[in-house]
Amino acid sequence: MNSIVILRHEGEIALLLIDNPPVNALSRQVREQLLECLHAALADDAVTALVIACEGKTFVAGADIKEFDLPLQPPQLPDVLALIENAAKPVVAAVQGSAFGGGLELALACHYRIAERGAQFALPEVSLGLIPGAGGTQRLPRLCGMPVALEMVVGGERVGGERALQLGLIDRLVADELRAGAIALAREVAGQPPRRLSEQQVPGYDSTVFRERATQLLRKLPGQEAPPLALEALEQAARLPFDAGMAHEREVFIARRQSRQAHALRHVFFAERDLASRARALGKRAPTRPIEQVAVIGAGMMGSGIALCLANAGLPTLLIDTQEQALQRGRSVVEGYFQGSVEKGKLDADEAARRTALIGFATSLERVADADLIIEAVFEDLAIKQDVFRQLDQFAKPGAILATNTSYLDVTAIASATTRPGEVIGMHFFSPAQVMKLLEVVRTPQVAPEVLASVLQLGARLGKTAIAVGNCYGFVGNRLLAVREREAGFLLEEGASPQDVDRVIRGFGFPMGPFELRDLSGVDIAWRNRQARELSEAERRCDLIEQLHAAGRLGQKSGAGYYRYEQGQRRGAEDEFVSDLLAEHRRRRGITPRSIGDDEILQRCLFVMINEAAHLLEQGIVDSANDIDLVWLHGYGFPRYKGGLLYHADEVGLATVASALDGWRAAFPERGIEVAPLLRRLAEQGGSFTRG
Repeated sequence: MNSIVILRHEGEIALLLIDNPPVNALSRQVREQLLECLHAALADDAVTALVIACEGKTFVAGADIKEFDLPLQPPQLPDVLALIENAAKPVVAAVQGSAFGGGLELALACHYRIAERGAQFALPEVSLGLIPGAGGTQRLPRLCGMPVALEMVVGGERVGGERALQLGLIDRLVADELRAGAIALAREVAGQPPRRLSEQQVPGYDSTVFRERATQLLRKLPGQEAPPLALEALEQAARLPFDAGMAHEREVFIARRQSRQAHALRHVFFAERDLASRARALGKRAPTRPIEQVAVIGAGMMGSGIALCLANAGLPTLLIDTQEQALQRGRSVVEGYFQGSVEKGKLDADEAARRTALIGFATSLERVADADLIIEAVFEDLAIKQDVFRQLDQFAKPGAILATNTSYLDVTAIASATTRPGEVIGMHFFSPAQVMKLLEVVRTPQVAPEVLASVLQLGARLGKTAIAVGNCYGFVGNRLLAVREREAGFLLEEGASPQDVDRVIRGFGFPMGPFELRDLSGVDIAWRNRQARELSEAERRCDLIEQLHAAGRLGQKSGAGYYRYEQGQRRGAEDEFVSDLLAEHRRRRGITPRSIGDDEILQRCLFVMINEAAHLLEQGIVDSANDIDLVWLHGYGFPRYKGGLLYHADEVGLATVASALDGWRAAFPERGIEVAPLLRRLAEQGGSFTRG
């Protein structure tokens, strides 16, 4: 067996080194060897204290998540940590990089903790549908108090080295020479009685304030099962003896491992890891171009947001708009954003000033001459965008990457306006760009591999989930959104109300329903999209968008759309105008309204998206079914704890999805519903999209 935990001696100090790259995960083999080394060091009379450290760039960054789908493997982590805590000799944890999950629990079981300044500490188990399972909910509140434990265990807060020292989470902080510092600390405490957190009481706290904050955190995590269970385990630390609290925590952790939400969240974890791995592999095959200076064309809300996103990543950015008034509005957005960040305590004044200074402003497209990347974010009109790209083709330097921020339009057609189509790519940011994590990177058949690799690498630098997608109408996210909106419109024709549909979709876990979303983004946007594409006869006859647009009901921006909005309110109220409009529309179309149950509403909205996603896979628009899940998780609010659209499809059963689509095809022949061949084949073979 390979040695991945090594026992060395630094004089009278035993140094236990974990070397399990890339993140020193606490696999079964690590636990076994760590236990062996601990027994050997503790039995050695010449050893006066122990140091647990890690090779590589990080401390233990968590458990081996692959093991969560297996039966529990001995030795279990709580048993290893109990040996550490109950050791008669002091044990010091030397932390660099990330001490997450089981890694932090390992550090908490040690009697002393020393860390490098760049270290990060977290207990992110709830993000995987779990709770800490090796003492995190019991030792952390005893060490740092209940309010701190609440933020880390339920809220998922990450704590840096300086903050960890202030909280008492660590005993010392060093700039360098971590291992030498840990050995020195071990020598200092050798011979002293070990400090065991299991023997301490939870410090007093204001239970009313604590519960109020807990309620706030849980309100931000609707539908998730793990956070309230983690809260309950924390509260047990204040009520129960240590051993009883540990038993409760472990029981809940074990039960959570096989829960539906935990399985779904593990799917997301591995999907995100696979995406990052593929991006790195592409970067190795296609050397990336340096991107150190960026120009953004268009100073509207989207262009200004993109500029903010770039400045937050430390990139000098020139925001260009040929209209002086628009440019000044963009300048106001930039200055207001950073001023607000200071007022909210997110940035100090000096850092806000530094980032503000990274954004310059200009009214001439000729100023793009020095940019390595130019991102166009003008009006969503093909002719306008092509005109901009003709000019950029003249002014951009050789080798510059030209990107369009289009949401729906043909990137190949935009590239055709230049003499360098291989250097044109889509960068579909989501609004607000400085907040939303998703970036669809739209590749054309002509785009150079190094251009694609460079933009994907930039996406990671911006903190985005950057997903390469093919060039088609709406790409991935908006193409699926369009079929959901179409089906939601048909539901209104047949008898559902906007409130019914939105309530059901929110109940599934989305932050808002289709009609609330339409009012937020603008009925005029939907109207314009309908004018720009070819509609089927059934879609043309379902002209509710046109009727609302003609009535001047453009959504929140006009105070009325599918709902009525009082001044300053974001939540709409039911409006008799819309009820009358629907009644008249049905009368004119000869449709007798019927009662539509919640299950049918949910299936109709989701199953048509699943079918369209199968077409995307067939057409090679995405490389993996996981990419479709990630687009909807990061860009459209699909509930993370349900794994994504196609993971959910597999959970429902593809035969169920295909059968329902066949039924609707028979019931509504004029709508042209066709089960995608890939979906049909997988359904017949008992296959799945996401499970191999």
